[in-house]
Amino acid sequence: MLRGISIGVGAGERVGLFGPNGHGKTTLLRTISGLLRPASGRIVFDGQEIARDSARAIVGRGLVHVSQGNTMFPRMTVLECLTLGAYPPHAWRHRNDSLKRVFELFPILEERQSQLARTLSGGQRQMASIGMGLMSMPKLLMLDEPTLGLAPKIKDELAAAINRIAESGVSMILVDQDVELLLGVCERLYLVERGTVSLETKPGESISQEDVLSMYFGDVGAAAGGTA
Repeated sequence: MLRGISIGVGAGERVGLFGPNGHGKTTLLRTISGLLRPASGRIVFDGQEIARDSARAIVGRGLVHVSQGNTMFPRMTVLECLTLGAYPPHAWRHRNDSLKRVFELFPILEERQSQLARTLSGGQRQMASIGMGLMSMPKLLMLDEPTLGLAPKIKDELAAAINRIAESGVSMILVDQDVELLLGVCERLYLVERGTVSLETKPGESISQEDVLSMYFGDVGAAAGGTA
């Protein structure tokens, strides 16, 4: 359950969310994207209130949510799944250019575009899920735990692609437990606990991995010293 949570993302800004499992990060993304209805409060995107809009209308506005786990259609080919991502009218006419961009980010998808989605590995399905999101031409891209459960090599490849997406100017909300990934991509971080924001870094504030671990677990150094 969310409890008076408030976050903001500026144009072209990348914001990271982290915190304990089950404390509201995914619920927040699902609420922003219209998959859940808030009981109260406001959700404003591009100057417009969207809290009562349908998920389809929200995607049409350019707010795209790539859910935790893969969102592929197992009996469709990779190319069919990617093309389906371009269904919003504003994205459909640019689908060829968008597909070229996705294949540049994820060359393995071009190699396997004729395969059924169910035949891809877990990492490849995650790449394709992000590719589907990009095919919708997002103004704001929300990624929920994109590297969860991936082998280190695939995780590094996906992290590099996420960095390239971020550098292209797309606004982003990134949820992940990988502190190093968040620090490498995001300009600001929010710690979400018990359905609310308990800590927030400021724009331009220098923060290290140790700082984030301290936010998450308390004073790690003091704890280590106390047990010596």
